[in-house]
Amino acid sequence: MDSDPGSTAPSVPRRDPGQIMRLERLGSSHQSRLSFMRILLRRIATERWHFSRPEFAIDEACVGHAVYSVRTATRTYSLVAFSHQLADEMRSDRVIAEAWDATFALFDGEPTAADVERLRNNVPVQESGRVSETELTMSRANKSVRLWSHVVESLAAGRQPELEQIESVGYLMRTTAVYGSGKFGAADHAVIAERPEMQTSFQAEMLTVYLIRTFVRDLVEHAALVAGGDKAARLEPVIARQLGIGNSTGLGMAPFIINHPVLFNNWLMAREEAISRVRSVETASESAQSLFHAVLRRAVLLIDSWSSDHPVQQKKLSKLRADIQSLTQHVDSEQLMGDYPWNRLVEWSENSLSVEGQELLTSLILEPYPDLVDGLASCMVDPETFSRPIDGHMPLHELKTIIEDRYDWTLNIDWHADEQHARAWYVSEEKLEPRLGERFEEPLAEYELALAPARDVAKAYHLLCEFSNTGAKNGSTAAFLLAHPECRQAVQRVQLNLHAPYAEIRDNTISAQLMPIDMLRAKLAFFGATRFDPRSDRWLRISMFGGAPYPDEFHDVYDDLWVYPSSKTSHSFR
Repeated sequence: MDSDPGSTAPSVPRRDPGQIMRLERLGSSHQSRLSFMRILLRRIATERWHFSRPEFAIDEACVGHAVYSVRTATRTYSLVAFSHQLADEMRSDRVIAEAWDATFALFDGEPTAADVERLRNNVPVQESGRVSETELTMSRANKSVRLWSHVVESLAAGRQPELEQIESVGYLMRTTAVYGSGKFGAADHAVIAERPEMQTSFQAEMLTVYLIRTFVRDLVEHAALVAGGDKAARLEPVIARQLGIGNSTGLGMAPFIINHPVLFNNWLMAREEAISRVRSVETASESAQSLFHAVLRRAVLLIDSWSSDHPVQQKKLSKLRADIQSLTQHVDSEQLMGDYPWNRLVEWSENSLSVEGQELLTSLILEPYPDLVDGLASCMVDPETFSRPIDGHMPLHELKTIIEDRYDWTLNIDWHADEQHARAWYVSEEKLEPRLGERFEEPLAEYELALAPARDVAKAYHLLCEFSNTGAKNGSTAAFLLAHPECRQAVQRVQLNLHAPYAEIRDNTISAQLMPIDMLRAKLAFFGATRFDPRSDRWLRISMFGGAPYPDEFHDVYDDLWVYPSSKTSHSFR
């Protein structure tokens, strides 16, 4: 790839938070070079991590356990996988399920037989069990039964599965949760935060899913061997690569980007800085142009293979396909010559493409410039473990000005209208996970979570104005909060925004018009997910690591563009 750094100091500024932080745009995000899956695999390739499978104790009924270990430069991590027999009627994507086809834990080190036995008693029951600080994540997955059966039957008969069936699903199993960061007794993130390979967000979770994908490939080949004996075939590498790991994600993930405003800011700041750097490149070299054209052609295949039954996503996909046609025609006719070609292309897109198409383009233009982009991965963390303290010395007139400047959109909402606070976030008693309820249909007020920053800042502003009118105009923030302690969190978020301009979603997160899947997609795009498939406005399915090399393929030259299919038969699914 051509680094073609151009000028060292960006001349095109980062996009304005007022443009970026709307849910319509966040809900149109795409994976990029700064997605966590791609960061992980680049590190694996660069540092030459060593993978092994020390145990595969799976019987003829496909029940048992396996251990997959990966040795980095300084330590070892191991996936302990348990395979179960599960009746079809018990198979469910819902978080309330109590049994799964497979369950997993990522162990910090190399597990002993006693560790495996301890995990065998706890991991298969998930929420009902408990793990320890030697476990970094816990997960579970279910088969895509139709495709699983087809692949086993085909391999058992000595032939490869039909490409159309592989394409129609894209994964043999899908996870319904990957828990980490202290849940169910697992190690808190602080335990691993200083490790270089874990400093980027969600690297333990991404490594877990990556190793699960390898286990699933091995398990389906084992099932075929049991059924077919000596005549059984193994999956051809080109077909195995097409298979990712599916994931079903619901409301439990949505509040993360509200509850971690600085971390979310840092993800977006890094991405927007990358876009700014590429837009500031004065001229595009021939190799950079050639690579962009190649990635654009491959992106067409990826978009063509993406489908959804959800009406909102169908409409977005229709626009996106038209967008990518327009983009291809525009690039072919205009070429990427002249000054600041990437900036001109982005500016053209803002007048010519849908938001979905605009966001795809900003992802694609990063691909020819690893030297400008990839180092920003180290900025996508929040080094401060504890909440930032409120600046009680800040004069009230300054606090008021910040709200008027950065939260003016909250002041334009009619908070007296029922539709503007029709929803309420709460924690379900059954699963202890966030849920979204209808405020005027359920008695939720006393259980409501603080996940409505727009409403809370608007309320704080109203009280601040009243407080100032009493003669305290030149008073301090501390004095105001002594009178109105209920405004502490809102004031803290306002002050954070001074240093973290991308920290706040600039939309009402409790309105009747809210589409929670926009919040889910914003986070999942940073994971590196593709093929977002909403099943309602509150949960969706995705694919992870489809097209990626398996651990035994890293001896080949690493292709960081694995996420984009190189041909219709090499990596497409619908």
